[in-house]
Amino acid sequence: MNSAPARRPATRLAREQRVGDILVAARDVFCEKGYEGTAVSEIAARIGVVEGTVYKYFESKRDLLLKVLENWYEEMFGDYARDLSGIQGARARLRLLVWRHLRSIRDYPLLCRLMFREVRSEHDYVGSELHELNKRYTRLLLDVLEDGVKSGELRHDVPLHLLRDMVYGSIEHYTWNFICGR
Repeated sequence: MNSAPARRPATRLAREQRVGDILVAARDVFCEKGYEGTAVSEIAARIGVVEGTVYKYFESKRDLLLKVLENWYEEMFGDYARDLSGIQGARARLRLLVWRHLRSIRDYPLLCRLMFREVRSEHDYVGSELHELNKRYTRLLLDVLEDGVKSGELRHDVPLHLLRDMVYGSIEHYTWNFICGR
């Protein structure tokens, strides 16, 4: 007579659910330990699977990081579009975008650090899906600035790309110590 408890068969999750679980765990571990300090085996352990399961859905640890950041951008787009649609006037919309950007940095400094240090500075960033998402993100500000010029709220003689870079560059510079945990 065998007194060992009967083993329950593993539950198979739908692909979308498994990928979602992996992305949530990866986001948590990347934020806790940074990119270099994260082991894919730890991400797998958090959701109770073997490391090979993660690699079934993601080609590499870097691919997993990129997908985590892509999901973060997609989350932000939904919120931004909804919030911007309820605001009238270029200055008020500009204020909202700056506030939302600062709030993202405050709420997710570790994701920002991963984006700035581990992704944006790498050779494969330009032309990547994440680069396209970042351009779409900054396009929100350019659209607001263009509307402001058309409505006469903003001057027409300052290049809009320069204004965009001044806004995001200044915020990044000002918040860098916070993003780096200092």
